[in-house]
Amino acid sequence: MLSTAPKDKPLGIQILGCEEKYILKALDVLSTYKFDIMDFNAACPAKKVVRRGEGAALLKDPKKLNKILKLVVKNSKIPVTVKMRIGWDKDSINAREAALYAQDAGVSAVFIHGRTKAQEYGGNVDYAVIAKVKKALSIPLIASGDVFSGESAKKMFNETNCDGLVIARGSFGNPWIFKEIKEFLKTGKLLPKPARAKVVKIMLEHLDASIAFYEERNGVILFRKFFAWYTKGIRNIRPLREKSSRAKTRLEMEAMINLTL
Repeated sequence: MLSTAPKDKPLGIQILGCEEKYILKALDVLSTYKFDIMDFNAACPAKKVVRRGEGAALLKDPKKLNKILKLVVKNSKIPVTVKMRIGWDKDSINAREAALYAQDAGVSAVFIHGRTKAQEYGGNVDYAVIAKVKKALSIPLIASGDVFSGESAKKMFNETNCDGLVIARGSFGNPWIFKEIKEFLKTGKLLPKPARAKVVKIMLEHLDASIAFYEERNGVILFRKFFAWYTKGIRNIRPLREKSSRAKTRLEMEAMINLTL
């Protein structure tokens, strides 16, 4: 999971946990790696994570989060950031409090996803809460949630006054989103969607990169989900997606990709 390419700079590594002894052990392991940002995860809504009291579960106890972050900051030689959500559920939205505790712990920036843990990835992003957090902090706030286009990126900036954006699900099958956002924020103009032939070219490059790293069988299997993301919105694609979900060789997956032309 720590494998990366030399050109991936600046590079951040994210950790999660809730027990100090294991967090210190993780920091010791990471001390042999070169990266630029240490991010602490207090946002993950996955059941297997929150069940252990990690990820978004820490939002239930901001003081404990503060204590953990102080530990990470003290034992890190590089800037520490924290990723969080706006609260556990709609009745316990405490992002401002949690973010101030994080700032008190010495983090260099706060990343905030504008949903509660209970929402996971559904419902609406709460721009107003993000804006309140931004107003309360003296460190940078980077916002996340539903940034799928240049227009939605501008909306996030305008409504929250955030210092930057996290592009997460918006980049799945759409590596062009970064260029699109940059252009829209600069000129207000939308870039045309890439031609189908260009998408196919990138898919094939992506497939080959996956195979080069994971070897053929695993590389193809892992690429199946990317096939679904790249082909989102194509009419009558379902039968092809079903076939791609059973592909096990490069030739089989290449054939599926070329059929999207």
